[in-house]
Amino acid sequence: MNQRVVITGLGVCAPNGVGLADFTSALQNGKSGIRFHSRLKELAFGCQIAGEPLIKDNYLNNYFTPLQLRGLHASGIVYGVIAGMDAWKDADLSKANENQPNWDNGIVFGTGILGVDKFREAIHLIDDKKVRRLGSTSVMQTMASGISAYLGGVLGCGNMVTTNSSACSTGTEAILMAHERISSGKAKRILAGSCSDSGPYVWGGFDAMRILPRNYNDNPTAASRPMSATANGFVPGSGAGALVLESLDSARERGANIYAEVLGGATNSGGQRGQGTMTAPNSQAVQYCIVKAVENSNISKSDIDVINGHLTATSKDALEIKNWSEALERSGTDFPYINSFKSTIGHCLAAAGSIESVGSILQFKTGQVFGNRNCEDVHPEIAQIIDFDTIPQKTMDYRPQIIAKASFGFGDVNACVIFRAFNDKA
Repeated sequence: MNQRVVITGLGVCAPNGVGLADFTSALQNGKSGIRFHSRLKELAFGCQIAGEPLIKDNYLNNYFTPLQLRGLHASGIVYGVIAGMDAWKDADLSKANENQPNWDNGIVFGTGILGVDKFREAIHLIDDKKVRRLGSTSVMQTMASGISAYLGGVLGCGNMVTTNSSACSTGTEAILMAHERISSGKAKRILAGSCSDSGPYVWGGFDAMRILPRNYNDNPTAASRPMSATANGFVPGSGAGALVLESLDSARERGANIYAEVLGGATNSGGQRGQGTMTAPNSQAVQYCIVKAVENSNISKSDIDVINGHLTATSKDALEIKNWSEALERSGTDFPYINSFKSTIGHCLAAAGSIESVGSILQFKTGQVFGNRNCEDVHPEIAQIIDFDTIPQKTMDYRPQIIAKASFGFGDVNACVIFRAFNDKA
C-alpha cells in the first residue's frame, strides 16, 4: 500500500515571524530576526547576537491555561506548542472527543535540547534535600518527549506519538518519518515538526567552540552570510516549525486545502568515516542521501528546480554546493535555484529543518523563490560551480514544481525530503 501524502497545515514560530502571515512576509522581504542580546554581552559571549522568536506574554494565553503557564520555563515547548497548534488549526482539524482518542492521528515532533532553563532554575533554587520541590511540570518540561506528549494530549492523538532527535536534521527527519507511516497506511494524519530552546545555556557551547561570528555584534542583520565569501560562522537561533501530513484520500474526503505533496526522501549517516566527523559531513554520504531521495521520490535529477539547502554560513557551504552539484550532476546555469533561510533566522538547530521546510513550501503558495540575504559576495569556490543567477539575491517570481530540502546534522547525519507542487491528476 503506497498512499500519496500531502501537506494540509502549516505552523511556525520563527525569529523573524510568529505565524504564517508574518513569516511569509519576512521571507519575501528578506526581513531578519537576528538581534543583539544584552544578556549574552553580560555573560561575555564572543557572539552576542541570536535569532529568537518574539512572543508577547498575553499571546501565550491562546495556547496555555494560567495553570499551565505557572512555572513554564521551557522555551522550546512554548515554540513547539504555538507552531503545532497553529498547523492543526490551519489544516482545519479538530481535537478528539473527551472519551476516546483519534486512532488515525499521530505526532512526530522532534527536539534537541529541551528544558535547559528549567534545569537551571532547579540547580539555582533547589538543593539536593529539597529536590522533590521541583514541581509537577518539571517532567513535561525537561523530558525530550514532553513536546510530543503535550501536543498529543491536547489534540487527543491515538496513533504514534513520539519525539525524534538528530541534531540539525531533526525536523526534516520528522517529516520523513511521518511520510513513511502515512504512505504505508498506518496513519491518516500526522503532525510533524521540531523545536529548539533559546538562551545562553543552549548557545554557550557553540560560542566556546568559536564557530559563531564575533564581528557583527553591532550589525546583527548582516551576520548570517550563507554562501558568502565573508561568512565566518553560523548565528544561533531557535523556534519551531510544524506541518500536518495527511493521506491524499483523507484530504480529499474532508475537502482540505493542500499546500504541496511529499514525494519521499532519504535519511542516512556518514558514519564519521572518511572526511566525516562529529561536526563535519562525509561528502560521500551527503551525495548518497540526495541521490536516494531523488530515487525514492520517483523523479529525475533534472526535475528539481529549487533547493533549500542546509547552508549554515560556515566554511562548509562551498562543500555543500559541490555535493549538490555532483549528486544531481548539474552545474553552471543548469543548477537549480538555491536559497538558505538561515540568512534571516540564523541556525535554529533542531528546529531548523521544520522551520525551513515550512518556508520552502510557502514558495509553492506564493509562486516565488525567496531571496538570499547577505551573499552578494558569493564565495569564489561556489562561483566556480554554479552560476550567480541561481542564487537569487531578492525574492523572485517563479512557480516551483519540485523543491528539495536537506539538513545535514551534527554527528554526520543527513536528511533530504522532496516536495512537489500539488497536482490532483499526477
